[in-house]
Amino acid sequence: MSDRNARAAKQKHVVVVGAGPGGLTAGMLLAHRGFKVTIVEKNDRVGGRNSEVRLGDYSFDLGPTFLHQKFCLDEIFAELGGKSEDHLEFVDLNPMTKLSWGETSMHTFSDKQKMAGEIERVFPGSSSGFLRYMDEQGAKFRAIYPCLQYPYHKLSAFLRPDLIKALPHVLTTRSVHDVLGDYFKDERLKLAFTFQAKYLGMSPWHCPALFSILSFTEYRYGVYHVQGGLNRISQAMADVFTSMGGELRLQSPVKQLLHQGRDISGVEFENGGRLNADAVVVNADYGHAATRLFNGRSVSEDRMRSKRFSCSTFMMFLGLDKVYDNEPHHHIIFADDYRANVADIQSERHVSDDMSIYVRNSCITDPHVAPAGKSGLYILVPTINTRHGYDWESNKEAYAEKILRRIEERTSMKDLRSHIVEQRIVSPQDWESSSIFIGATFNLSHTLTQMLYFRPHNRYAGFNNCYLVGGGTHPGSGLPTIYESGRISANLICDRFGVPYEPVDLASGYLQRA
Repeated sequence: MSDRNARAAKQKHVVVVGAGPGGLTAGMLLAHRGFKVTIVEKNDRVGGRNSEVRLGDYSFDLGPTFLHQKFCLDEIFAELGGKSEDHLEFVDLNPMTKLSWGETSMHTFSDKQKMAGEIERVFPGSSSGFLRYMDEQGAKFRAIYPCLQYPYHKLSAFLRPDLIKALPHVLTTRSVHDVLGDYFKDERLKLAFTFQAKYLGMSPWHCPALFSILSFTEYRYGVYHVQGGLNRISQAMADVFTSMGGELRLQSPVKQLLHQGRDISGVEFENGGRLNADAVVVNADYGHAATRLFNGRSVSEDRMRSKRFSCSTFMMFLGLDKVYDNEPHHHIIFADDYRANVADIQSERHVSDDMSIYVRNSCITDPHVAPAGKSGLYILVPTINTRHGYDWESNKEAYAEKILRRIEERTSMKDLRSHIVEQRIVSPQDWESSSIFIGATFNLSHTLTQMLYFRPHNRYAGFNNCYLVGGGTHPGSGLPTIYESGRISANLICDRFGVPYEPVDLASGYLQRA
């Protein structure tokens, strides 16, 4: 960067509202490129849905529990002149996850031959379909991935050669479940490659076919645990940000954005204070921000509710006085009737007694999250959001008991309830109370009418200098795409103020090996 451009950047002040993964990514990149950057966060810790939950001596992740497409995170740190491994300790999990359907269980691997062998062991005759899936979905991933790296606030984006090449994969009425029917006959095996639609808060029977690449990326590139919990990523980002001169203000809730015509002039805090800005990056939950923060130009709640939103999650964080060494790091226990369970969730009205349960037992991998000889369990059950007002407050204790009973019945943790010494429950109602619109943990659904140009733009429509990051904007939910949203918005701000940057491309090498 020339001295002139460096001076130009330093004269511009960018305020980032929210210290979640997207806001931290944008803040780091902009500070590195010379801008004066202030990140304001309402909570007493960074991370948003990627923050830490502490129960006594036990540490948990509030949200994401593994990292896939690690090269996305590596690119961010590489642009800053370092490596993610300089700040974080990663564990490449193999096996990745245990999947259970009644009495049948299968472990998943990112080693293609190991995975083929495991499929053949549990579902004889099916490994050839898996090998064909990996070859064909690799080509699909190479076509689609570049389309997730640039913004869509202009219709001219649809003329890009990358998108034109990918359109056959995008413009289809097929679902993820339909795609897997091309490779497998057994319904359980299809679910092993479609349950990832839950990362988007969607049903595999309705999730657009292009998202079959989600399972491909896991089986090709693996999933990673971060020692100490994935919340350490956000903590590391915050440390890097402040080391570059960025200002981080915790416990600073924003009341509204201040604007003059199409220009945002700054933010007003709940305590009445103000902070001027040349550009603002909004990392708050999209539905909450758009209906609450825009000072006379907010979206009406009725209009926001007309959009399609993801499911919610019922969470349990348990501190135990023992370690279950025989239980896997990640375990998904599928509902007996998974399709009916998903239909209940999509109805946004019915809470399933026949629920699917995800359990993380990270203490078998990570010594940092619980005292010696003890462990913590992270339990997640996908369920309805709060659109229709289900009374979770009155029912959450009984629902938690049903979940614990099912875990005891279907795992080796037969005495689980007798070893709980710390417990916290987070219901969909609790998510809503923490400024998540209708408690939709995964934000807007990723339907064809809510993707690319039709998803909230990275440069927020109606303003010249307001930018969105996080799961509610392009490219969508999930840590890698949220990091990408932060980078896209940082690039747009640099373009606006004429500040050059040199992005790092590690992904191309991985795409060639897809």
